[in-house]
Amino acid sequence: MEHRTLGSLTVSAEGLGCMGMSEFYGTADEGEAIATIQRALDLGVDFLDTADMYGPFTNERLVGRAIEGRRDDVVLATKFGNQRGEDGSFLGVNGRPEYVHSACEASLRRLGVDTIDLYYQHRVDPEVPIEETVGAMSELVDAGKVRYLGLSEAAPETIRRAHTVHAVSALQTEYSLFSREPEEEILPTLRELGIGFVAYSPLGRGFLTGRFKSPDDIEEGDSRRQRFPRFEKENFDRNMELADRVKEIAQEKGCTPGQLALAWLLHQGQDIVPIPGTKRVKYLEENVEATEVELSEDELQRIDEAAPVGAAAGDRYADMSTVNR
Repeated sequence: MEHRTLGSLTVSAEGLGCMGMSEFYGTADEGEAIATIQRALDLGVDFLDTADMYGPFTNERLVGRAIEGRRDDVVLATKFGNQRGEDGSFLGVNGRPEYVHSACEASLRRLGVDTIDLYYQHRVDPEVPIEETVGAMSELVDAGKVRYLGLSEAAPETIRRAHTVHAVSALQTEYSLFSREPEEEILPTLRELGIGFVAYSPLGRGFLTGRFKSPDDIEEGDSRRQRFPRFEKENFDRNMELADRVKEIAQEKGCTPGQLALAWLLHQGQDIVPIPGTKRVKYLEENVEATEVELSEDELQRIDEAAPVGAAAGDRYADMSTVNR
């Protein structure tokens, strides 16, 4: 497995998003989820992504159990800021310094580790200056509880302000052939500052894998039915056209559509690390094989033309208010 650098942090070229193992994307099997994480480590995928809100709280515990005895094999990333209650209720975005400290302590306990490798602010709190939040995060670094700092879904100006307080190693934002908006302002800003990019939902929440043929294919309880307009009927058919174009190129290439989408991302720069999420070993193995797919300049151009910036129909979220812009 190739490795890449996020700021000063070295990680596998492809990571593993663990969110769906606990919540949001339908039912999951804990045993299979743990086996998936452990198989990822065996394959050299050392970059694991979780957050306190996933579950809520249960995903960090699951990841902690999966990596027990293998801490040295893992670059562990988690997040705070999307505050939830024990009953699963959403309490809003919280970037207050005192909350930063308490959230980190709780994550360390659930994960069963002494140090978090990469600690993100999950969403920017509009009520708290970013300098105050990142100042508290830097105190965690000084205390040895966190190694590197990250932001998620932050705008260029916010990133710049944060970076003046303490070095930001990575920005995590949605990026895929379905969501190419970061190319316009985010990526140029990160490259100017020497910050790495972690691409979440690199498979368009499953759309780019060819898994869904209609909205009815999404099981009850799966949040794609409610939270993501691109899966609504009025947008679905248009987005299927985009997915079909990707599928056609993949078939000619002799790989799956998902592998093509991941390979395209990996070819966008050595500072980009996609973290496809899955809860099953077989899909993990398929995703890892994408790191071996080579694309020529002509193929990259053809993919760009098949899925240009702004091609997807519908917003990324039903509620975009928590995305810092």
